[in-house]
Amino acid sequence: MPIKIPDSLPATSILEGENIFVMTEFRAMHQDIRPLNVLILNLMPTKIVTETQLLRKLSNTPLQIKVEFLQTATHESSHVDSSHLENFYTTFDKVKDRWFDGMIITGAPLEGMDFEDVDYWEELCMIMEWSKTHVHCTMHICWGAFAGLYYHYGVPKYNRPDKLSGVYSNYVIKKSSPLFRGFDDVFYAPHSRATEFRAEDILAIPELELIATSRDAGVTIVKSTDSKHFFVSCHLEYDWDTLKLEYERDLAKGINPSIPVNYFPDNDPTKKPVVRWRSAGQLLFGNWINYYVYQTTPYDIGNPEGRVR
Repeated sequence: MPIKIPDSLPATSILEGENIFVMTEFRAMHQDIRPLNVLILNLMPTKIVTETQLLRKLSNTPLQIKVEFLQTATHESSHVDSSHLENFYTTFDKVKDRWFDGMIITGAPLEGMDFEDVDYWEELCMIMEWSKTHVHCTMHICWGAFAGLYYHYGVPKYNRPDKLSGVYSNYVIKKSSPLFRGFDDVFYAPHSRATEFRAEDILAIPELELIATSRDAGVTIVKSTDSKHFFVSCHLEYDWDTLKLEYERDLAKGINPSIPVNYFPDNDPTKKPVVRWRSAGQLLFGNWINYYVYQTTPYDIGNPEGRVR
């Protein structure tokens, strides 16, 4: 089944070109089922790239998903045309009285800042607090995961001596979790961050579970015991060239970055990277949507106590 998105969204033509089924709003309105309502708070400056990456992952499911994009009103994005935001994004004041089956909070290039110094931190806290009562299940990715764990549970972030960049092996700790159905015991995932969690901080909080980790990259995936929140430090949504573009960007800035680990063949940046995380990414997002959103969300989304599907 398809994802339901506006016809003119730039990602639409890209996904159709990849033979991914997207549905027009007209056709979706004439289907006799309720689509899942998923809100994506996109904090990345590269809005269109991130939209396409996430929509690609959400499309691999037998469910109809209506996706809406949210932006912060207290921060003006300078990396995307304002007309794109006007046409495809909403703000919190326009959705605060609605309910959503799922929500994704993306990463943001803000690792070097204290949370309280981020110009939209107060607004983000308001959104995360609202999500506790108006969103059935939320997935936080990278900086969004750091922000979510800090806000909801007081888990601190720690600066790394060097930026973590590359494709690392990750180990499933809780193999019985529906999130990992179809996963191998070891899966590969891109990591790109200058901060980290510490496992002992996670394990000290009874309301949290550490369910995947990496010997080299540290904590990979954490969930709340009530399955309302998932915190993912890796980037299984990344395209084949995302780390390459980040590396080239940092080179151009004169940062002298390390070559991403386990990414370029023979560690040679002139060679095309080999993707080893695509199937794990499809499984992660598909399992999250199916088992933690669709299977348990109330059919009457405006009535959280209503019957479950």
